[in-house]
Amino acid sequence: MIDSPVGCTIDYGATGKQIGHLSLPKITNTAGWASTFVHIGQVASGDGPTVLVLAGNHGDEYEGQVAALRLLQELEPERVSGRVIVIPVLSVAASKANTRNWPSGANFNRSFPGRPDGPPNEQLADYLTRVLFPMADVVIDMHSGGRSAWFLPCSHMHVVDDPVQRRAMLEGMEAWCSDWHYLYIDVNGTGLLPVEAEGQGKLVITTELGGGGRVPAPVHRLAWSGLNNVLRHVGVLDGEAQTRASLGLPPAVILDGRDPANIVLSPEDGLFEALLEPGDAVSAGEPVGRLWFLDRPDRRPEEILAPLDGYVAVTKAIPLTEQGDCVFVLGQPIDRSALL
Repeated sequence: MIDSPVGCTIDYGATGKQIGHLSLPKITNTAGWASTFVHIGQVASGDGPTVLVLAGNHGDEYEGQVAALRLLQELEPERVSGRVIVIPVLSVAASKANTRNWPSGANFNRSFPGRPDGPPNEQLADYLTRVLFPMADVVIDMHSGGRSAWFLPCSHMHVVDDPVQRRAMLEGMEAWCSDWHYLYIDVNGTGLLPVEAEGQGKLVITTELGGGGRVPAPVHRLAWSGLNNVLRHVGVLDGEAQTRASLGLPPAVILDGRDPANIVLSPEDGLFEALLEPGDAVSAGEPVGRLWFLDRPDRRPEEILAPLDGYVAVTKAIPLTEQGDCVFVLGQPIDRSALL
């Protein structure tokens, strides 16, 4: 196997606090030898698990990026038993451009396992696959709906086959203490970061923390409190992990989105009007939104109906809609015991 072309300025074997960068080789019109920096930090002390905290997998998902940057600022070695490695912004150019995908058009979350002789997104994916995932016990990958969608602020998970790993992931998901949790499936291709980490047997905890182009203050608070509580839950951060019961909150609702029929696409171009909000209950056949037609003011809007009973989990945040765009996603309540 070819060695990774990605360099790193921090020492993973050292204790204390370090902030540095990964470097991906590039050639530009202003420099024949240059690098793209992806910033990375580590806080390590004593014995304990290694936790890899990742954000900015998609550039326009800022909720996790803010929480990860804050973690690097505030976390000190004396609070850690083990090692916390943080990459606050995986897709740097996309984050600066406020876009989901890289300027090349690459979707970083479809780049795994990557390859060392591939384009930059695959080089970085390969580095995570072959260097960072093997040293980690826990992988936290924070997402949201980005500019295009508003997702119920939640932690979520794949339902993996291994029962021991599945239980650990369920308990890790619940440790975020969000009001909602979501069970998701892969859509639109393969190569997801969480799937690669799951395949290596890691405890993988993921989120969808809102979206829609704005981060309300309560979502920032949930990103920060949930991240810290998960770090306590897995034993790398000092203090006792909280539960919804200890916080005086009712049990969270777990929505099962594994039926592909839950993902509803627009039949044609138009302007999408949401009639329901994420968190609203809906019955099969009821309208969740409707499509208006820019060039046909004489045409009545087309209602887009719920294919199943359940709750709205996601709605499109941008009214302008192309044929085939996802306009909403549903999920059905499921008891946690069904996952064990």
